[in-house]
Amino acid sequence: MKKLLFYSFLTFCLVFTVDASAQKFSGLDKSPADIASYPSSYRVADKAVRVIYSRPQLKGRSLSELAPGGKVWRTGANEAAEITFYKDATIAGTAVKAGTYSLFTIPGESEWTVILNNNLNQWGAYSYDSAADVARVTGKASTDSESLEAFSIAFDDNGAMVMGWGTTRVSVPMTF
Repeated sequence: MKKLLFYSFLTFCLVFTVDASAQKFSGLDKSPADIASYPSSYRVADKAVRVIYSRPQLKGRSLSELAPGGKVWRTGANEAAEITFYKDATIAGTAVKAGTYSLFTIPGESEWTVILNNNLNQWGAYSYDSAADVARVTGKASTDSESLEAFSIAFDDNGAMVMGWGTTRVSVPMTF
């Protein structure tokens, strides 16, 4: 009887110990995070800029539904995108000090307003406060024959940040 009681107690302890330490993981995010940097080559460790953002998908919807023209957009999905300048930079003619900023945009027909904001760790643009803006510049909008299903950010060979979604492309010149 003592053995049975002991083994029952041992089994009870093991069950609750294993269950108590089990970690629950969420499923895959529908808008996975990505990073774009300049220089883009993984062989260059001395980066000038890096953008961390989430990549929403069109999934049969239009860009104007997901990022309405004339309204502040988080520039991606989930948390507001964050851009880190490791060096002082000039963005579309505006000087910006090295540092990390939230990245917002206001979509338009022929150009988008690109906003760098001091308030970090924001979910979406719901708590966006223009009083914390560090810079507002414009990026030229154009169209491309290739359609991108997922929102994407990349840097061209000259350091310009290029955002693309659907057939829309927005280029923002940067120098470091």
